[in-house]
Amino acid sequence: MSIELKNVSKKFGDVTAVNDVNFTVNDGELMALLGPSGGGKTTVLRMIAGLEVPTEGDIFVRGERVNEVPVQKRNIGFVFQSYALFKSMTVFKNIAFGLKIKKWKPSEAKARVMELLQLFGLDGLEHRYPHQLSGGQRQRVAIARSLAPKPSVLLLDEPFGAVDAKIRQELREWLVTLHHELNVTTIFVTHDQEEAMEVSNRIVIFSRGNLEQIGTPREVYEQPANEFVARFVGVMNVLDTEVVAGVARVNEMAFPAGGHADGMRLRIGFRPYAVQVSNDLALLPYRAVLRHTFFLGIMLRLELELPSGLIIRSRMTKEEYAQLGLTDGREVSFQIKNYRVLASEDARLAPELEASYHAPPTIGEHI
Repeated sequence: MSIELKNVSKKFGDVTAVNDVNFTVNDGELMALLGPSGGGKTTVLRMIAGLEVPTEGDIFVRGERVNEVPVQKRNIGFVFQSYALFKSMTVFKNIAFGLKIKKWKPSEAKARVMELLQLFGLDGLEHRYPHQLSGGQRQRVAIARSLAPKPSVLLLDEPFGAVDAKIRQELREWLVTLHHELNVTTIFVTHDQEEAMEVSNRIVIFSRGNLEQIGTPREVYEQPANEFVARFVGVMNVLDTEVVAGVARVNEMAFPAGGHADGMRLRIGFRPYAVQVSNDLALLPYRAVLRHTFFLGIMLRLELELPSGLIIRSRMTKEEYAQLGLTDGREVSFQIKNYRVLASEDARLAPELEASYHAPPTIGEHI
């Protein structure tokens, strides 16, 4: 493994920014640290870099405990959200800065910089200054500068937060391609769920200093560890239900809840794609009015209002929508094809509090 955190905590006075965190990063992995502001993800990144010292616990880089190892001796590249390029230096000199500090031979340093200019699509820009570059170009220069000394680990703090949506998408795709070519162990911090899902091999999710879940994008989306993860990653319908005679009920909806005692309050969660909608009112068990349809490109998001006033969200392709002949204000039938009983954040390590359920197929639905 490339990096390991063991029981790492960080306090700033009486405030616990990171609480007893444990995880490993494999060689060549591209990992995202995801969470809301104040979740602890940037503090974790700074501790790995050596910019902060853990209050408790140990950090290992390639098997070596580095708690007291200074930044410059960790062989780690760090890219700040603000790029932190030297305004008075050209692109060439910015990229070569770390090589000069490490006393590379001028000929070897020049060859390394020219190699990176070509790799990063910056050919012909070596004599420009940062203010003469676009936001995307400045970000690529910042990453090239961090990679110039050939670090064993690359750390990126909100790497694409300062550019517009179109450039951000291009940089995401570019980072994935670059990672495949260089195979450098990379950790990046983001609060953008889509960015983490699209770019990383695995995601570490933080909230209020706690590590909530580690998993592949598919795992954290389809098998959220608790309600926080379910709500934070993607869109989730969450219902507050009460168990009566082995069934969790909320208004007109009922969910089998075997193993849970009567009177118990359960949080039921299901993704919009799990809500099957039909224009045949007799086909599916529940009825609702299609209150509003949101156009999302090839997908449509539907808001369904139940007779009780409860709102749930569904999702389907525009082709499915057209085939059903749906329009806002129309009454439809629906069912929940699968759902989960969600653990609370406080039960993040208690998987026995979770369950999942898959509804039987209906007419026309394949198993």
